[in-house]
Amino acid sequence: MSEINNPCMTCGACCAYFRVSFYWAESDESGGVVPQELTEQVTPFLSCMQGTNSKSPRCVALEGEVGQSVSCSIYLNRPTPCREFDQSGLNGNANQACDRARARYGLPPLDIDLATIDLNHLSCV
Repeated sequence: MSEINNPCMTCGACCAYFRVSFYWAESDESGGVVPQELTEQVTPFLSCMQGTNSKSPRCVALEGEVGQSVSCSIYLNRPTPCREFDQSGLNGNANQACDRARARYGLPPLDIDLATIDLNHLSCV
């Protein structure tokens, strides 16, 4: 599937709606891949992406305008919650969290009948 057909490339709502928390050892200073300078400590065992631990979250790695055109500046080094977050409709499965984030930005839910996506070519934020 091309980036043009990937709804995540024109959305980004999840990156500007949720706190992105993950185990602290996912940072590059601890042997992981997430750039440490883009994280903040939440608890002794949890870190989060900067910008997401606020009343109006927006991940520091999100580039572009939500609902228009977006990308992740650390896509290949993003934390586990980002890797595991599926867009609603992926393989015919609804994701209420995706729908909720999209609704916050006035975007409609994604069609559940979307075709199966080739995960080797996915460029979701």
